[in-house]
Amino acid sequence: MGKFQTLLNNEKTSGFVLIACTLLSLFMANSGFGESYQSIWTFPLGAHSAEHWINDGLMAVFFLLVGLELVDELYRGRLSSFQTAMLPLSGALGGMLLPAAIYLMWNAGTPTASGFGIPMATDIAFALAFLSLMGNRVPPGLKVFLMALAVIDDLGAIIVIAVFYSSAIDGMFLALALGLFALLLLLNKVFHVKTLAVYLIGGIAMWYCMHYSGVHATIAGVLLAITIPNNRDLTQSPAVRLRHALHYPVYFFVLPLFALSNTAIPLDGDLFGTFQEPFAVGILLGLVVGKPIGITFFSWLSVGVGLCRLPSGVKWKQLFGAGLLGGIGFTMSIFITLLAFSGNNHYVNGAKWTIMLSSLLAAAAGLVWLSFVLPKKQKKER
Repeated sequence: MGKFQTLLNNEKTSGFVLIACTLLSLFMANSGFGESYQSIWTFPLGAHSAEHWINDGLMAVFFLLVGLELVDELYRGRLSSFQTAMLPLSGALGGMLLPAAIYLMWNAGTPTASGFGIPMATDIAFALAFLSLMGNRVPPGLKVFLMALAVIDDLGAIIVIAVFYSSAIDGMFLALALGLFALLLLLNKVFHVKTLAVYLIGGIAMWYCMHYSGVHATIAGVLLAITIPNNRDLTQSPAVRLRHALHYPVYFFVLPLFALSNTAIPLDGDLFGTFQEPFAVGILLGLVVGKPIGITFFSWLSVGVGLCRLPSGVKWKQLFGAGLLGGIGFTMSIFITLLAFSGNNHYVNGAKWTIMLSSLLAAAAGLVWLSFVLPKKQKKER
């Protein structure tokens, strides 16, 4: 549990940093400095605004880390065997499909139907941060389940972004990006090149081509992660070294900067009225209701048919509590909002407020529920 505990503590701290950044950003956006604060993020840096570079550039580094963590889990972690992977995989699938279905029940056939991906996401840093508030009452198996579920959920979000939130495709740039991806794979698998700098330079070129291809540029981060050498028995492989090097910068710089720039939302207009619009209702019900029910029901199905079993010491009512925390969408939900409602400030700002409200409700519900269903005290592991 040593390495996992270190990772958990890092993301726990990051979750609270994100909360602080969000509160600071909301305060600044609605203070007398609101216009000046918002102008920081709209300030042009070359061809794009600061916010654009954060969302398309720095977030590609976040997706690179997500990709590296996924590959590591497949090689030697919680997803390395069929039986250990099936429970969080089933839970994540239910936690994506049911929220999307609930959203479309309210929005199918409307201009906001494209937002179905918003309630599918789980913010791993926030979810683990709030779970950590339960201290040593949380069974280790429940922590592992939520961690693995959130990682798989990130993969689902990546697929949704690549398939549904890409603009008009430029075939030449897409071919160049995929050609670079294939070249990096060859360098790894055929020529056994281990020099990390080669892959990073190729990754930057792939990001540039992907950016102009119409496919969202952050996908380049995931593709790059797949190409970097990560041998099963080589603990200090280039992928492992890069993953360790990126962890702190991503969780304590990239994500806080994303939160600061994307929650600078002025509190104007009829916010209560906005919460009653179909897109807001779909997001709220998807995250707060769809997530826990989908995660629990699909997990129950996979156990029922014998594909997997509950982790030792974990009960169904505790797993439902983890499902409630899975409704904390925040970072990933806001990111998908920017793609789904691009160019419509009313929908973007309304969705951001709804995501924050939904995440707050999901966190509160999860903590209250878990406070009743977890044992009073969990013995420390030696």
